Amino acid sequence: MEGLNQIFWGNTLYAYIVALGVIVIGLVVLRVIKSIVLHRLRKWAETTVNTVDDFIISVIDRAIMPALYISVIYGGIHYLTLPEKLANALRSVLVLVNTFFVLRVLTMVIEYSLISYLKKRHYADPKRSEVKGVLMIINLVLWCIAIVFLLDNFGYNVTTIITSLGIGGVAIALASQNILSDLFCYFVIFFDRPFEIGDAILVGDKSGTVMEIGVKTTRIRSTSGEEMIFSNKALTDSRIHNFKRMEKRRIAFVLDVVYETPAEVIEEIPGLLKTIITAQEGLAFDRAHFASYGSYSLKFEVVYNVLTSDYNKYMDIQQAINFAIFREFANRNIQFAYPTQTIFNANNQQ
Repeated sequence: MEGLNQIFWGNTLYAYIVALGVIVIGLVVLRVIKSIVLHRLRKWAETTVNTVDDFIISVIDRAIMPALYISVIYGGIHYLTLPEKLANALRSVLVLVNTFFVLRVLTMVIEYSLISYLKKRHYADPKRSEVKGVLMIINLVLWCIAIVFLLDNFGYNVTTIITSLGIGGVAIALASQNILSDLFCYFVIFFDRPFEIGDAILVGDKSGTVMEIGVKTTRIRSTSGEEMIFSNKALTDSRIHNFKRMEKRRIAFVLDVVYETPAEVIEEIPGLLKTIITAQEGLAFDRAHFASYGSYSLKFEVVYNVLTSDYNKYMDIQQAINFAIFREFANRNIQFAYPTQTIFNANNQQ
């Protein structure tokens, strides 16, 4: 027993054994908890409908357990009498590590909450690049707060640092107003969802498919193939037509018929047009009327709705209608009008 009281580097052999025992027993207990308890909890969570329990187990496994491992090791070492500088260094490392894991837990909670919110709003594929952009900004803010906290714990005058950063921040904000404006508009696009990746949109006279929504810019593949890059502010300030969210497409067109057409045939044309259009599937007929007298023709106006936003489907239907109208008009000898001019010559007699 006297050998246990021998002192090495400021601690007895007994103290080293106790410290080692604390570390070994603590690590074994944590390993058992992870291998048995967490494993069984994970199996149970897989049988439930909700995802909250899965998330909690994931947080314990990825953040809390590593922090406990490090705390157990620190607790065993802390039992020993250490030089002041070494003790302070270990304490600083523990604060740094625990801060990291606290930030990790906060990040996981924010990510889970954000994705759950987007799923409730039926957001398509909520783990895409725009979600990562939001999380990147949130992580940046959290790390800035954490750095201030760490500097305060390490004995630095945080008030002076914050004041200096505040003055510099004002100068940076003034110099980067456009960047901050685009960043704000990025959040507007993300939460208001005027469009998403894959949507076909029209901005001014430019149309295309949204390829990527970035923190500062949004990339759109135009219908002619080239990539167009818009600042987020330019998009939020513009009038955007989102064709993907169009539930149906309203079609209106005019047919010009010559004035020489007999009255009884003119009366039949609206009914004929209705019959042709209602024979097609995937549309809802609205109306067909003899609308007006033109300068060189009788004008018939037709309106119907295609019950899909698919442009190719609309063109297929319109083409079938055009074929049928042309065929029926030819069978009935109804002539289409085109711009003409008739000149009458009068002979002057004396």
